[in-house]
Order: sequence, then C-alpha cells, then structure tokens
Amino acid sequence: MFQCPYSDYCSSLYRENKNSSYLRIFHASPNSPAVDIYLDNKLAVRWLPYKGFSNYLKIAPGRYNIKVFPASKRDSAVINTNITVPERVIMTNAVIGSLPNISLFPISEPVFPRTQNKVYIRFIHLSQNAPKVDVIVPGKGKVFSGVGYKEKTDYITLNAGIYTFDVNVSGTDKRVLHVPNIKLFANKIYTIYAVGLVGATPPLQVVIPLDGNSYIEV
Repeated sequence: MFQCPYSDYCSSLYRENKNSSYLRIFHASPNSPAVDIYLDNKLAVRWLPYKGFSNYLKIAPGRYNIKVFPASKRDSAVINTNITVPERVIMTNAVIGSLPNISLFPISEPVFPRTQNKVYIRFIHLSQNAPKVDVIVPGKGKVFSGVGYKEKTDYITLNAGIYTFDVNVSGTDKRVLHVPNIKLFANKIYTIYAVGLVGATPPLQVVIPLDGNSYIEV
C-alpha cells in the first residue's frame, strides 16, 4: 500500500501511471544524526533515525535529485546526488558510510515467482569496518558465505518458523553476532541487513524488515 505523510510533495510526483515505481530510504550510517530527505528540493522523508526505514514513495519513473540533510537543518546537504528510477521497480536506497563520507547505496527488490508457503530471505552487508562474513543457522549450516561490505546475496527459501542466525568471520568459527528468535512468516520476503561497527558504537547488529516485493504489485 502506498503511504506518504507529505501530501503536497507526493501529489507533485505521483501520476496515475501503470509504470510507477516504489522507493524507500534506509538510514544505515552509524555515526549520522536523524536525517531529512528531499527529492527535487521537496521534503519527502522527515526525521529518519539511524536504522529507520521510510515508507515507500510511489513515484513516476525518471531522474530525480536527492539531498540528505541533518534533520531540521538545510544549510549543508551531506548527500547531494541524482538517481534514476526505472519503470515498475521496487527499490531501497540506503544511506551508508560515516560522516563526512556518506553516500547512497541502491538496492533492488525484484519481483519473482514464489513457491507457496515458503519464506524468501537474503543478506546485505552494510557494516563498513566488518570483514567478510558467513551467516549460519545452527543445526542447518551456512546459508550465506563470504559476503563483504556492500555485497548482497541472492534470495534463498526457508520454511516458515523461528530462526537463530549466527554471523561469523568468513571461513572461521569466530562468531561476531548472535541473532536469536527471529520469526519468519510464510509467503513473505525479507532482507537481513548487517549495520553498525565492529568494536565501536553503535555496535554491529542486524535489521530484518519485510521487503516491498512481499506486498507491493508493480
């Protein structure tokens, strides 16, 4: 479902168009304050905190200028770039890196045929100082191997249920993160995002949202 809290902005972008796309922002920069996001100099997302996701904005395909400011400040953008939104796509743009070197990292959420009653899940590594990692389900073995910074895996299928994930330094038994009691629902699509910093604050952790391709039709 399309949700946008800034009706003036959204009405200026949205057109009744079967080729419309969906875009959200993920704040994954560990030392950055909450941010405001402007598309073509119009406020689209207000006060997005670290580890926060915006709603999906339904917008016409095309080229847009995107600016990221510290929340409630417009004196100097920390990101000022242009993005191209293709027709009929679902995508997340992650704010990554650490100030002053932060950038946008585009992440597609492809629509694909699904097997009924299965869970689809993938892993994306956005922790800038973490090594390559393996993701392990205890008792089942590795589900993702050798994933480095800004790398993403393909989706895999699992049965619905409650899972524990261990994140190890790739190729070793050295565990850097233990993620217990994650409930995954049938017919849903998820991404495990690794964020934060190894040996610093905020610490290495994961965020596991639903991907828009779970419930958005394009």
